[in-house]
Amino acid sequence: MTVSHVEVLIEEPSMEAALRLLLPKILGGASFGIYTYQCKDDLMEKLPERLRGYSSWLPADNRIVVVMDRDDEDCHALKDRLEKIAAGAGLITRSKARTLSYQVVNRLAIEELEAWYFGDWDAVKAAYPRISHKIPIQARYRDPDAIAGGTWEAFERILQHAGYFKNGLRKIEAARAVAQHWQPGRNRSRSFHVFHEALHEMAVS
Repeated sequence: MTVSHVEVLIEEPSMEAALRLLLPKILGGASFGIYTYQCKDDLMEKLPERLRGYSSWLPADNRIVVVMDRDDEDCHALKDRLEKIAAGAGLITRSKARTLSYQVVNRLAIEELEAWYFGDWDAVKAAYPRISHKIPIQARYRDPDAIAGGTWEAFERILQHAGYFKNGLRKIEAARAVAQHWQPGRNRSRSFHVFHEALHEMAVS
């Protein structure tokens, strides 16, 4: 069955800014709505009620995507919490479904959105030309999902070293600047890859 619409639930505004530019590149003709919460805890607290609401009316050709930063949590434990919330609302997740007849996809940005920037450094370089093109070959940045000490902090330091955001990273501005240059197929972040894979599946199913 072709997916006609996707509801995306996220925890913060910079992810929304990035996804508004990214999703049309992946979903093709499918429409989408993005709903942003105040923070991770706010999304987690309100998610059960939101999903119960969807379970009462969600059309068969609609999907729900929940995107949450892992931060410093155990990724398996966090994913399990999200899966249980969906099951408690009476919805079938992609992870549990044996066919394409699922309703919810839970995905984590590991450890946060900025890891996806490191995964497509060509996009970052296009947005901020003064930064070094050698960042991805440095050992500490080679695996975008394993950058120690916080990915947004690392991203901010690199940009400030190149003369950008001297007064602090403006996350929404950076999200728009980088995401407009994203090419989903070249991103080296594993967490981005599994996110992209699920959405691409919706577009071609």
